Amino acid sequence: MDVNRADLFGELARDAALERSDFLARAAEQLDRFLEANAARIAEIGGLTLIDDDPDYLSVAPDLSFRSRTRYQDETTGEWISETEVLESASELVELYNPSDVYAAFSEAAREAAGLGPEPTAADDLMDVAGISPEETVPPREQDAYAAAADEWAAAQPADAEDPESAAHQLYDIALTYQERSQISEAHLLEQFQATVAGLAGHLGDLVVIDDEDERLTFTGAGRIVAEVVPEGAEGEWRKLGTPEELVEFYDPTDVFGDIADAVAEAYPAVAPELDDVDDEDDGDR
Repeated sequence: MDVNRADLFGELARDAALERSDFLARAAEQLDRFLEANAARIAEIGGLTLIDDDPDYLSVAPDLSFRSRTRYQDETTGEWISETEVLESASELVELYNPSDVYAAFSEAAREAAGLGPEPTAADDLMDVAGISPEETVPPREQDAYAAAADEWAAAQPADAEDPESAAHQLYDIALTYQERSQISEAHLLEQFQATVAGLAGHLGDLVVIDDEDERLTFTGAGRIVAEVVPEGAEGEWRKLGTPEELVEFYDPTDVFGDIADAVAEAYPAVAPELDDVDDEDDGDR
């Protein structure tokens, strides 16, 4: 392989890895703020079961620690093994879960606990504070104002509640606010990545990142991340995802950056020789 081309792929892989690390750090900071702002409410409620969809399970305790359970099949014995893990920090949680999904789980669990209807109640309130109508999208240049408005809105909410139901109402609204903020941040991060690597893309051409029966993800020679997916219940109908806002409906940027780096390393092993060494050691152990 041409040395210059290998260098370009190496730079792309490094940028993807850096963006992934940066995203995880920022997502953990945002989740920490959300947990701190709602510590009294979560304690009043007595904790919440966020995900209970066998085999996946996630709950938050009154002390703000999380319990996660996963189930996998042992490749050697063929037996199914369940593992329960205690996650003490937001940084541990965002390594395993999409932050947007975590906020959605908080809002759904709080909604059910409070007996609320399915319609969001916080998003319109937040948009009013920011001076943005619910029908409008939020371009990247307005994100600082939007985030500041979200902080102002959340800080203005009462820090305590009279009973578990009122605590659940408040938590539901704030979780929806943070979910929307998380999705906007994720879309902005994808835009930043595309802008950062735009100069490399033209030299590399299209890079197929994922090609499965129900999804295709490509980093194009134009420097864009595009995808096609078959949503659940779509009966085989493909949906094209061409914008960051559309992509974050189905993809966690953490996974996207990692998958791009993996695809580069698989297609051009010279850019990540340390992975070859690991593979060789694993082969020797078998």
